[in-house]
Amino acid sequence: MTAREFAAPKYYRVKEELRRLAREAGPEASLPTERTLAARYQTSRTTVRQAISELVAEGLLNRTQGKGTFVAPSRPTYVRQLTSFTQDAEAQHLKSTSDILGIDTVPADAYLAEQLRVPLGGELTRLERVRVINGEPLAHETAYLPGDLLDLKQHLARNGSLYAILRNHYGTTIAEVEDTVMTVVAGPLEAHLLGIETGAPLLLTQRRGLDANGIPVEWTRSAFRGDRFQFFARTSGVDTTN
Repeated sequence: MTAREFAAPKYYRVKEELRRLAREAGPEASLPTERTLAARYQTSRTTVRQAISELVAEGLLNRTQGKGTFVAPSRPTYVRQLTSFTQDAEAQHLKSTSDILGIDTVPADAYLAEQLRVPLGGELTRLERVRVINGEPLAHETAYLPGDLLDLKQHLARNGSLYAILRNHYGTTIAEVEDTVMTVVAGPLEAHLLGIETGAPLLLTQRRGLDANGIPVEWTRSAFRGDRFQFFARTSGVDTTN
């Protein structure tokens, strides 16, 4: 069977119609009721409800009990380059803040010791935050940095950019990064912190930052809301011969 011959399920055809309707209506617009949509597309409310549920999971729609279904605001595009979360947000004219959940020192386990090239049990500074964009929680982030970074909390209160603080106060400049990206589902803790349902999609990034000598100076785990985030990267010098 070819793609042209494949017959999409009824709910999927309704879903694509609703996607088109939402894009035409624009952010914050209210969609018709399930009853109205079922009549328009000559289908059942169950089919409409399934289509809406998938678009909610994708972040295109928001559904509020007792109020209805609305087109979600545009997702911020998060650019993972050599910049920090704060710098990325500023470049897009977005207001970023952070809720600091904790700053402490912990011993390096086997995985972190390998990633940061420190002895097993070596001292690490752990910084755990919820990153917020325009008042809405976007990511749960935990960073590990070699050594005990004294006064880090005070520096963060004045400047939320960890990379800028490392450069200006600790003499550490991130010259290169290695990012690993994967999809996961939210557990109970991340669901609570990010205001989403357990099992909701997350985009998980793991970043290792290196200094100019190739020495690891940062390892960060960031879990981004899948319904409020899209990943963008730009690569130059692409081989076009293939």
